[in-house]
Amino acid sequence: MTDFPQITDSHCHLDFPDFDGKLEEFISRAAEVGVTRMVTICTRLRNEPTVRAIAEAHAPVFYAAGTHPMSAAEEPLATVEELVALAQHPKFVGIGETGLDYHYTADSKEVQQTSLRIHCEAARETGLPLIIHSRDSDEDMAQILTEEFKKGAYGCVMHCYSSGPDLAKKMLDLGFYLSMSGIAAFPRSQEVRDIFAAAPVDRVLVETDAPYLAPPPYRGKRNEPSYVEKTARVGAEVFGMDYADFAAQTQANFERLFSKASNPAAAA
Repeated sequence: MTDFPQITDSHCHLDFPDFDGKLEEFISRAAEVGVTRMVTICTRLRNEPTVRAIAEAHAPVFYAAGTHPMSAAEEPLATVEELVALAQHPKFVGIGETGLDYHYTADSKEVQQTSLRIHCEAARETGLPLIIHSRDSDEDMAQILTEEFKKGAYGCVMHCYSSGPDLAKKMLDLGFYLSMSGIAAFPRSQEVRDIFAAAPVDRVLVETDAPYLAPPPYRGKRNEPSYVEKTARVGAEVFGMDYADFAAQTQANFERLFSKASNPAAAA
């Protein structure tokens, strides 16, 4: 057991080669600092069986699947039916990650937008939250998510939020959540911290995006689920809260949005 408050890494990639052969070690190290639950994200549907197997083999691990926007032009378009079928698994808790990325892959923006709308429909049909990656696409992102929301409500988290304050406000106005990654802990990320400080604390999650974006003092190294505790401590400072209280708040937020993961015993 641990004396640390319990916390959830709401977004990581445990199927990546960085964790090969050492998952038990990483999961155990996470538990030592109170990280008792994590959601591993499948970014290409052809890898879903591998990601599913990780969740099945490890009680603290849940999973989500979708087509990452940077892969949208390289992968077959997902179908709503395919995503709905995957969602029947007891440890499948979210749709995505999906979204828009015009930083490196603006040339595929049309297929990205089509893919995003498919994932939105699957989120509506399943009742599972949408997991959104957004980079250099604020205007189109706000337009598409708002249009799709008007067709029928769905839950959503803006993963690893580092876009501008205008998009944050529009997403929060729709009832969506913002997820704080190691970026928020970087010394030069004051604007990101200010965006979170202006958000309702009951709409904030924490994540690693491991193996990427390790927070200080691990910046530049492989990220891992245990490091979400470092980011959450920065979050507590941003909101002027005791760490235990902030951890408890993010747990409640996660369980409200990812309600299927709120009862690990039932999903095991």
